[in-house]
Amino acid sequence: MSRIQWRLREFPKTISQTVRFRWQYGKQCFRSLTYNHHMNQSYASDVCMEPIFWFVDNFTHLLGPFFVLAVVCLTTAVVTVCYWIGLPYWWNRNPYMTVFLLLVGHWLLLNVTFNFYKAASVSPGYPPEKELIVEAVSICKKCIAPKPPRTHHCSVCNRCILKMDHHCPWLNNCVGYHNHRYFFLYMLYTTIGTLFIIVFGFELGYGVLFLDETGGWKEVEPLQGHPVRFNLSGHIIPVTEMNDYENDGMAPAEHDLPVPRDNEHAATVHGTILFMALINVATLFALGSLTAWHSTLITRGETSIEAHINKSETKRLAAKNETYRNPYDFGPRQNWRLFLGLHRKRSFWRHVLLPSSHKPDGNGLTWVTIGAIGAADATDEWP
Repeated sequence: MSRIQWRLREFPKTISQTVRFRWQYGKQCFRSLTYNHHMNQSYASDVCMEPIFWFVDNFTHLLGPFFVLAVVCLTTAVVTVCYWIGLPYWWNRNPYMTVFLLLVGHWLLLNVTFNFYKAASVSPGYPPEKELIVEAVSICKKCIAPKPPRTHHCSVCNRCILKMDHHCPWLNNCVGYHNHRYFFLYMLYTTIGTLFIIVFGFELGYGVLFLDETGGWKEVEPLQGHPVRFNLSGHIIPVTEMNDYENDGMAPAEHDLPVPRDNEHAATVHGTILFMALINVATLFALGSLTAWHSTLITRGETSIEAHINKSETKRLAAKNETYRNPYDFGPRQNWRLFLGLHRKRSFWRHVLLPSSHKPDGNGLTWVTIGAIGAADATDEWP
């Protein structure tokens, strides 16, 4: 092998080695700047994300009313379209089925409206100010005030929230101890409502969007040839003028043909059905996944913030061959009863399937843990 051939053979390998070396060198330089006594990667990430944190903290509360207005407008638009297009469609098909759909639809609408209003208007709960909180477990670094268990500071509301789950811009409110149930039921009933509209509006939407069945008349096969008529002797005479009947002293013929609807009306119906399809499918996937996630959290007896904390604690103790257990997890059934407030003779049929303003048990400052009472010892009057 000649020297030139050897160089050509080793040339790609030399380039790959050079690129790999430069990449490793760049990583080492970056680590040398972050891994020291004054900085680490976490701190560097916080510095880079600081503009986003600043925007969220200072402008989310200003955008909140617009998000609430958007929810109200979209909900109103969807309900209006159901009355305008869906109701006549089903009434022509089956009046009895229409009555059933009206009852179910209004039940869902009542629950959606009630729970959204309560979730947006009810205070999530705050620790008492200028009072001694014996239940406090730490001091809030931002409020410089005692912080009870399961309480976290909201940077948007700029205060501590009892049993905080998260700040919801669509409610313009924090989700906490007093309105967490309303928030979840709103998501649940909205998901069921969108699924209800999709199921019972699928045939109508499919006909309009894919079969172009907007109620107008269209010609299946175009006419071919020349218009003709028969004279008195039976001969065929071509019709050359539109008023050919009038020239013979005959009255114009009257035909009972379907009258096509206005094209603008058909286009409006088509656009409206497309809007309904996009909004309901997007809402179903977005709120459906969020509802499933919160259902998992409720089953485990934790909030969104506590899920991250418990996950970190589980990993930390696993490294020590220890097992972490959520102190507020009393089992799936008891966790759901506590969350929905189904204690003290409250029933699922009255206080969940129908709008209910009952408050959660306790005061949000003191919490029963699995160390104090077991799930097997729980009674109907507990907590």
